[in-house]
Amino acid sequence: MNLLEELQIDPLLNPSNHPSASLWKVNENSFQVDFECMASDCSILIECKQIDLVKAAANSAVIEAWRIEHKFSRYQTGNTFAEIHSKKDITQTLDDETTQLMIFANHAYHASQGLFDITSGILRRAWHFDGSDNLPKTSAIKELLTKVGWTKLGWDPSNPNQLTLPTGMELDFGGIGKEYAVDKMLLVCRKILSQTTSAILVNCGGDLACSGKRLNGESWKVGIEAVNDQTKAKHIVALSSGALATSGDSRRFLLKDDIRYSHILNPITGWAITDAPRSVTVAAPTCINAGIISTLALLKGAEAENFLSSLDMPYWLTN
Repeated sequence: MNLLEELQIDPLLNPSNHPSASLWKVNENSFQVDFECMASDCSILIECKQIDLVKAAANSAVIEAWRIEHKFSRYQTGNTFAEIHSKKDITQTLDDETTQLMIFANHAYHASQGLFDITSGILRRAWHFDGSDNLPKTSAIKELLTKVGWTKLGWDPSNPNQLTLPTGMELDFGGIGKEYAVDKMLLVCRKILSQTTSAILVNCGGDLACSGKRLNGESWKVGIEAVNDQTKAKHIVALSSGALATSGDSRRFLLKDDIRYSHILNPITGWAITDAPRSVTVAAPTCINAGIISTLALLKGAEAENFLSSLDMPYWLTN
């Protein structure tokens, strides 16, 4: 690949101060933009003959990813996430985008029978997945669980833009944020490139979505990394539509008495999953849906494969 340029993006549109995004020419009419977002290496592959549109799409997609990251990050100040959490026990009005994510989270909570719960992020105060054998105390888990529970929120699906967040409770969009950003980046690129022939593949830390087949009519060939060696692919998947998302414990876990504790936490018990596959990859029409299903499969533990087999969508497991 040949480096064409570093994208010139207004610093105000890069609130997390990421390094510049790089635009590369892969070959004739094929380009790739590389950038950092949400603690992941991200890339967008675009096949198109009009370089000006490629640059416009790449620029706008990177800005969109950085916007979403900043807006819902629990590590930032002066953003929507911080504003929501500054208004404890006060009914507040959510913007349209946050409202839609709350509606999605509500569907996921009920469809998963409470296993997918965006109020459970507070459990991270007890769990530190650094590869050690330091498990939290049961008492600490029990105390935190008093502040976990979607139904404890002052939120009603019949009036979804109104939220009352009880004191001590938190929302955490981390479980859907990256996948949501992938879908939004693809949408931005498709809109800008809609008047020309193009093919797009968005990749954010291994979560992917594409616009369809490549310009030559072939599928995109994407790798699912091996759990013990992130430089190698365990599976090669031909992706011609939709999205892929992977959940697993290759990078974040605890290990004690030969038991591996995944960073995926059960919001009902407060404890890490210990009997799930090491990695689950799911194909779905959108990345956010693929991400929910792959995470839910891990939460099913030993029943992960039975759960996935009951669904009409492709999946790949690594034990």
